[in-house]
Amino acid sequence: MSTVQAPDAAPPPQNPALLPEPARPLRGAKRATGRNVYEETLRRVRRVFADFPNLYVSFSGGKDSGVLLEIAANEARRLGRTLGVLVVDLEAGYRATETFIREMLERHADVLEPYWVCLPLNMRNAVSSIDPQWTCWDPEAREKWVREAPSEAITDPGFFDFYAKHTAENVTVGGGRYMEFEEFVPAFGHWYAARHGNRLTACLVGIRSDESLNRFRTIATLKKSTHEGLRWTTRISGGPNLYNAYPIYDWQTRDIWIFNGRFDVPYNTIYDLMHQAGLTIHSMRLCQPYGDDQKLGLWLYHILEPRTWSRVVARVSGANFGAKYSTKTGNISGRITITCPDGMTWLSYAQYLLNTMPEQTAEHFRNKIARFIFWYSTRGYPDGIPDDGPMNKQTPSWKRVCKVLLSYDYWCKEFAMAPPANANSYKKYLDQMAAKRQEWKFDGTL
Repeated sequence: MSTVQAPDAAPPPQNPALLPEPARPLRGAKRATGRNVYEETLRRVRRVFADFPNLYVSFSGGKDSGVLLEIAANEARRLGRTLGVLVVDLEAGYRATETFIREMLERHADVLEPYWVCLPLNMRNAVSSIDPQWTCWDPEAREKWVREAPSEAITDPGFFDFYAKHTAENVTVGGGRYMEFEEFVPAFGHWYAARHGNRLTACLVGIRSDESLNRFRTIATLKKSTHEGLRWTTRISGGPNLYNAYPIYDWQTRDIWIFNGRFDVPYNTIYDLMHQAGLTIHSMRLCQPYGDDQKLGLWLYHILEPRTWSRVVARVSGANFGAKYSTKTGNISGRITITCPDGMTWLSYAQYLLNTMPEQTAEHFRNKIARFIFWYSTRGYPDGIPDDGPMNKQTPSWKRVCKVLLSYDYWCKEFAMAPPANANSYKKYLDQMAAKRQEWKFDGTL
């Protein structure tokens, strides 16, 4: 597909004079259609509007979902349709993002049915081994909130029946397990479909396949149900009437900024500040700041929004350490140098580190380590992994285990492991690992 030349590093000015360039080279798995990515996206969006009576956009306030919302809202206006908008606000975000969300909702208020959600959700805290989770909009931590909930937001726990039911069944006085983001989003979709007559419903999601391998797999996998064979759609489990659609899946980062400049549409101005801070257009991301990957951007809050920074570092355990450490190493969970204490082996050091962690956290890591050891027991290490060895992903060692523990690589990406899809998947995993560790004779402390 053809595109146009974008600036190398910064978002374009409001009225750029952008000229077409020859089509970029196609990779082997792609085929030319004679249309650019914008034209192809219009075709996809119009197909979704034609096929689905109910539509809503998942809008985060970021650059990708902002472009998708603009395109979808314009199409809804052309057709005289109403378009739902889901904004799951995770509290610890830039004030500029809240401003942009409000601007877009007001810009297309004539066609939008907005749901700006500010409800307690359990989130991953990758900067602390003491508190591996935090709860956004936690009513028990009101004085620590990074920002107040917007006046337009849904803050009533009883607004959604599925959320109220989960809260009643799982949350006790003084704490408990709220829904997770990965649970809330599909549950909202089924609720939205039911609210609109249980007719065919699509959620427009602004992900791009060149952002990560996982996002590419979301589009390319053959192990999913689609709408009428369209690979850029995915049926959501839990009912026959709900699908995700990814109309901008083949856009590159520069296409996003070319669209904003060429059509003179609003965008989140936090990206201008990110550019001034030295980030390239490819490294600018908006996410909750305490996640496994997102914690690398913690330091940016200090530069971009100092007032927000003071609240961000006070919100969860370990945030200030995570921000400082990521600026020194470039990767709080990766490129670090470790040394073994005198008189200890790497194995005994790993045991010591596990024994100093909270029991729930230690058990989480023991499960991961057990899987790591067993995998290598069938691949050349039947008598166990060596104590020391090179720090590469081809050679197992207890030294590598210590690196995972010291860097608090919670989901053990060092071992090429991935986090579970949701809380229910993790529960099943824990049950399976309890049985497996007994079978492998790893049921003790490893």
